Amino acid sequence: MPSMLVIATTAVPAHLRGALSRWTTEVVAGIFVGSVSARVRDELWTAVTDVLGDGAAILVHPAATEQGYQIRTAGTRRRVPADFDGLTLMRMTGAPPLRPTVKGMQSPD
Repeated sequence: MPSMLVIATTAVPAHLRGALSRWTTEVVAGIFVGSVSARVRDELWTAVTDVLGDGAAILVHPAATEQGYQIRTAGTRRRVPADFDGLTLMRMTGAPPLRPTVKGMQSPD
């Protein structure tokens, strides 16, 4: 039985966006919404994680949880899902360290 899903992507290859648009609608750049079976959803997520590269992706779909949905992530993100007594909350991780600058050199504007 089909159920709704949302896949949000950041910095992914163009061919992945094309593949996702075969099964879903890209409502805004990088945000895909669709209604597919669990098998198709899992195959899409496998395709996303296989070719992600330096990008990041998040999948939200219905599940038998207190909140009624499950969150899956792939790639490096500052927000990561964390379980708190059965509730999934998003936890912020630290910002990546700044690269040191060489004294006397200016960063490009």
